[in-house]
Amino acid sequence: MTNEILTYLDGQITVNPDLCNGRPAIRGLRITVETILGFLSAGDTREEILARYPSLVPDDIDACLRFPKR
Repeated sequence: MTNEILTYLDGQITVNPDLCNGRPAIRGLRITVETILGFLSAGDTREEILARYPSLVPDDIDACLRFPKR
């Protein structure tokens, strides 16, 4: 397994083997794309997610929505 850090969508999504077990995360934070998509699919609004995770910005949620389509 490589220790290379991959970035997608101009660095908004990162895949780091040493962070979140190598799952795609937002800007190197310990918040995974899967977590955000899970909240959205459960019916949480963007505003609720942003309030829950103050380190996020609206563009991070947009990146999560675009990432699976890559």
